[in-house]
Amino acid sequence: MDKLIITVALIGNVTTREKNPHPPMTPKEIAESAIESFQAGAAACHVHVRDPITQAPSMELELYREVIERIREKCDLVINLTTGSGGRLYYDPKAKTWDISGLKTPEERVEHVLRLRPEICSLDIGTMNMGNWAFINLVSMVEKMAALVREAGVKPEMEVFDVGHIRLARDLARKGLVDEPLLFQLCLGIPGGIGAALEDMLFMCGHLPEKAVWSAFGVGPAHFPIAAASIVSGGHVRVGFEDNLYLGPGVLATSNAQMVRKVVEIAHNLGREAATPQEARRILGVLKR
Repeated sequence: MDKLIITVALIGNVTTREKNPHPPMTPKEIAESAIESFQAGAAACHVHVRDPITQAPSMELELYREVIERIREKCDLVINLTTGSGGRLYYDPKAKTWDISGLKTPEERVEHVLRLRPEICSLDIGTMNMGNWAFINLVSMVEKMAALVREAGVKPEMEVFDVGHIRLARDLARKGLVDEPLLFQLCLGIPGGIGAALEDMLFMCGHLPEKAVWSAFGVGPAHFPIAAASIVSGGHVRVGFEDNLYLGPGVLATSNAQMVRKVVEIAHNLGREAATPQEARRILGVLKR
């Protein structure tokens, strides 16, 4: 097996400090959490940003720029920027109206990627229910985003929440919109998608293209069990506050780095060594920015 790429998902669009006071929110906090996670053994970081005052999810270019600059000043983590923001659609059944304020064009969703040129960006493949809102990723939108980031020289990490999304991702490859080695993130346990049991992960793996590089995460209680399952199955691992608030049953995590250290220990006990950022770039087929 290749060495293990540990990606730290620092903070997503949903996590708040209501249940756990420790997730990073400001650009400075997010960058410092990434650097601490690098020191703990992470090779890559998946970046969302928040408004530093309201803590609401943001797509502000300068917030992404500040996070990246702070990270690159201190370490050489592989940087993976989200493009998931801008895909939300709400329906208010009482008012019988649609709220489309959370929907952005494909160009708007990748603007920060095209301007900042990270090594990797996420590319959510399928439309799905997610709580009381819909996550909109129409095929035409995904194809446009894939073409734009490919032209910019950024590798897409194709986030798949169910097996049908893998079929759509393979179509992107057949159309020449994504380059090999194909990179997949198996997103397990999100309401509206596939579950987070071992058989769910293995079912998804069985539909991946040959030679694909893949990583997996499970949300909530499935976080570390799926990490262990991915480690022994030849995949890579994503951990962090975007997907989980706990270090163990009833024990709140105090930092992203703490979760990274736990995965490093699990991997060590299972006989697999964590990759450095340089080794991760070689496995992923990307160049340092």
